[in-house]
Amino acid sequence: MTIDVYTAIGTKKGTADLPSALFEAPIRIGLMHQAVMLQQGNRRASIAHAKTRSEIRGSTHKLFPQKGTGRARRGSVRSPLLKGGNKAFGPRNNANFSRNMPHSMRRAALLSSLSYQAKRGVILGLENYPEAIKTKQAHALFQKLPVELGRPILVVLPEKHHALALSVRNIPRVKTLLVNYLNPEDILRARHVVFLTDAIARAEQIFTSPKQRVSQKAPAKAPVKEKAEKPSMKPKTTKKAPAKKAAKSPKTSA
Repeated sequence: MTIDVYTAIGTKKGTADLPSALFEAPIRIGLMHQAVMLQQGNRRASIAHAKTRSEIRGSTHKLFPQKGTGRARRGSVRSPLLKGGNKAFGPRNNANFSRNMPHSMRRAALLSSLSYQAKRGVILGLENYPEAIKTKQAHALFQKLPVELGRPILVVLPEKHHALALSVRNIPRVKTLLVNYLNPEDILRARHVVFLTDAIARAEQIFTSPKQRVSQKAPAKAPVKEKAEKPSMKPKTTKKAPAKKAAKSPKTSA
């Protein structure tokens, strides 16, 4: 699979090959959803809190007798049936939304996310971005690239690029991310993913095993030479057919 590579001024320079171990993995929708829910749950803070019946201020005296008045049964003023009472089954600030996932499942979810975006054709390459910190120049670049400016755009960096990070920081919905911190949520949320060309090789080095890289770039097999038959030292002898036995003549009596 290949992607288009663009220069810092927005002109197309050529194409680049994507590693099949990263961008041609099986797309597993359920696993990607599970990984995104894990990220959002671990980031969630239990802020909402409703008081229980014991925490509400007020008397616990029963308002009127259970029977004899003809009215509905009522308890104290803390009852959730009354205004100012507690909230029945309300949220509590001790709720735990964190989840966990095995490392192999997280890695599979990440590769599925990259493969999904590659299949959609929304991954681009960018090279030779200058060291000047200019938001105007970065904005003009994204206007020339085949991306929807105003939609979420993820720029993946191989290492810290101070100029690029500061240049796009003030452009709405454009986010820079180091390749070490790639995750399914940021990848799937982005409408377009822009990889710096060095970031692709760096991602392959981080997220794939040496065995996968060797199998992907397997050398061509050398042609097999046909072995010549060696002449045998002993001359070939032809087997003689067995001689036919003469038929016995019948005995005659004297």
